[in-house]
Amino acid sequence: MQKIFKLIGVGSPIVDAIAQIDDSFLEQVDGDKGGMVLVDALTISGLIENLPVETVATPGGSAGNTLFALARMGAVTSFLGKTGNCVDGDFYRDRFHQLGGDCTRFKIAEIPNGRCLSLVTPDGERTMRTDLGAAMTLSPHEVSVEDFAGCHHAHIEGYLLFNEALMMRVLECAKEAGCSISLDLASFEVVKATQSILPDILREYVDIVFANEEEGEAFTGILDDHPAVAMKLADYCSIAVVKIGADGSYLANDGTVTKIEPIHAARVLDSTGAGDLWAAGFLYGWSQKRDLVACAKLGSMLGAAVVQTQGSVLPENVWQEILSQIQTQNDRVPFD
Repeated sequence: MQKIFKLIGVGSPIVDAIAQIDDSFLEQVDGDKGGMVLVDALTISGLIENLPVETVATPGGSAGNTLFALARMGAVTSFLGKTGNCVDGDFYRDRFHQLGGDCTRFKIAEIPNGRCLSLVTPDGERTMRTDLGAAMTLSPHEVSVEDFAGCHHAHIEGYLLFNEALMMRVLECAKEAGCSISLDLASFEVVKATQSILPDILREYVDIVFANEEEGEAFTGILDDHPAVAMKLADYCSIAVVKIGADGSYLANDGTVTKIEPIHAARVLDSTGAGDLWAAGFLYGWSQKRDLVACAKLGSMLGAAVVQTQGSVLPENVWQEILSQIQTQNDRVPFD
């Protein structure tokens, strides 16, 4: 009997508010360009009120972006996270359900859903200010092994590292349920803030780690040597990926590093969700038992596609082209 590979994502189901702005506006915002800073609801509301443009709302969050893309490719997906009891919470759950995602593992809070203001400059770089809202109220005692029942793989966003007790509960429950685990390091701020716990987490729980060049350098301390960063990360996990944007990526596994050539985007409009969709492509191929290089190329395909659109939700015509390419690469390989 064939089994269907089931993936569950764990993270913050956030509604993104995306705005295309000039660098002059960003200069008025505290913090580093390209980073993510947690703020309160009033701060986000104040920033939105002062924007010179209207925002565009899309389902977001790091794990959410990955899951939505996986669901669109036909993967069987679930989401463990906490949404708000509000219009934004309804919007998020409805969108996931429409793609065939399993909504039964969402928790629902009595406060508004989380929001992320994504400020996108003309170079395509995004700077994020996030109010976790309801997502922040997910507590360790609400997470159980049963939440992972029937799932084969758990993909966890690195922002959970800010809540060590919750992260450890998620990791322990996922492992007890028999899941393999991937972790996206999320941002260089996350890596720097969690250096005391991250190495042990990677070594003891994580099978696949995804990092961009800034995150990889922040973790390893190795500068200007991407293959060495990938190899160092692979000392902790069996599979390590370091993404370096338009220069491609490096894949480390079994003591070797492979350079994955980039798929060049015709234009870079917005880098929101690029790493998340890269992970979605890789995990989709990996769940189909494709070789790791093919998985990475699929990740590159999705990453290149999303930077050419505003936000992390690809237009339907782009999805049709991607799905057609996937179909021509390989027939579906059943999981057993």
